[in-house]
Amino acid sequence: MSLRPAPLCGYCPALLFLLASLLGGALSPPRLTAADPTASDRPNVLVILADDLGYGDLACQGASDMQTPHLDRLFAEGLRFDRFYASCCVCSPTRAALLTGCYPDRVGVPGVIRTHAANNWGYFQPRDATLPSRLAAQGYQTAAIGKWHLGLRPEVHPLSRGFAAFQGFLGDMMDDYYDHRRHGINYMRKGRQTIDPEGHATDLFSQWASDSIVSLSEQEQPWFLYLAYNAPHTPIQPPEDWRKKVLAREPDISPQRAALVALIEHMDAGIGRVLQTLAATGEAEETIVVFTSDNGGQLSVGANNGPLRDGKGSMYEGGLRVPFAVRWPGFVPAGRTTSAIASTVDLLPTLCAATGSAVDGNLDGTSLQSLWQTPETTSWPEREVYFVRREGGNQFGGLTIQAVRRGPWKLLQNSPFAPLELYHLEEDPQETKDLRDEARGIYNQLAARLRRHIQAGGEVAWQKLPEADEADATPDASAPK
Repeated sequence: MSLRPAPLCGYCPALLFLLASLLGGALSPPRLTAADPTASDRPNVLVILADDLGYGDLACQGASDMQTPHLDRLFAEGLRFDRFYASCCVCSPTRAALLTGCYPDRVGVPGVIRTHAANNWGYFQPRDATLPSRLAAQGYQTAAIGKWHLGLRPEVHPLSRGFAAFQGFLGDMMDDYYDHRRHGINYMRKGRQTIDPEGHATDLFSQWASDSIVSLSEQEQPWFLYLAYNAPHTPIQPPEDWRKKVLAREPDISPQRAALVALIEHMDAGIGRVLQTLAATGEAEETIVVFTSDNGGQLSVGANNGPLRDGKGSMYEGGLRVPFAVRWPGFVPAGRTTSAIASTVDLLPTLCAATGSAVDGNLDGTSLQSLWQTPETTSWPEREVYFVRREGGNQFGGLTIQAVRRGPWKLLQNSPFAPLELYHLEEDPQETKDLRDEARGIYNQLAARLRRHIQAGGEVAWQKLPEADEADATPDASAPK
């Protein structure tokens, strides 16, 4: 007997959900179980993660100077979340949350993992189960393409954290999209082998992802592909023909903004090639596709976070709220939007539920599967969603900034040298009126819960183990070259 519910084909979404509501949800697909880990009819999973993509930096998200037809179509064919949060306002912590279903500080990644140990603020704890390892236990093929940014040591390499295949960039950022170096060191890998490919990183990642889909689809087992672009992270370096195209089309655009728009449009084209490959293999109808960003856009390079305050690195909405869409034909309604609050930490339990993969009780995320099926529900439970960033440099000196959201309320500290601020986001979405004095009861409740969360995260080591040697001055020093 097939574990996957039959697609609800031939019905318009409005009729489908009217019937579902009348029948008490009887038409909703049942939760899969882990009874048959080799079942070939389980959905494939494709997770696409952009790097520093602003909340308003897609045409479908309101950017009037942008042409992103492929992501626009994905959002139109799927379910859009307008209150989806990255688990942190910077890169590495959100990636750790996506792969573990836990808040990043609870898995050793409270800040940015960098290639220089003196400015490194995380150690991705090898003890924690990951999304690929959980899916692999249920018979899934697993592969990662693109930017890793979760450490250089062998025990935190993608192949050590549940992926059977990896082709991409281990480091934090590229200093050049064409030579793929960071501080003069080549962090490009195929498996554990150093490679030195030619071409723009976005083109390479798109091509490798397309090749992976072709290869994975030739096997009987379902697959999970994690595609993490480093676009549109700095340096803002689109191919020159893309930049010229934007300048010709948008005569009033600034050179800075034109470069960022071109980099995003170039990424959109690459995602389009990946999705076209998915369709060409006949796998599109059988695949859950998730798209989001690891944090908000960087304002200093011209990013557009829509009406939200601030940007990357900030605990205000512009640093945390990101574009999000999921497409699963026949199971997730097309062209809908939900205002339910969700975050990156929810992806692992959701995808495990959708694929029949087991999860334990040690997760921080909540499965969104019921919300995917009935996005207009008004009974989505109110809960706290936490955000922590520990960082070095002159700005913070190793101190912490933090936030928690519950319902319409958000408590945040955007500088370790400033007081906590309280906002009612339904009445004040731009976070302009601090209510910490007017709503002292809410302030005290959220402050106490945020303090407990920070204390719990502090129990987890976020630097490499003391007994580890210093051989990682060259990344993956123990791995074969």
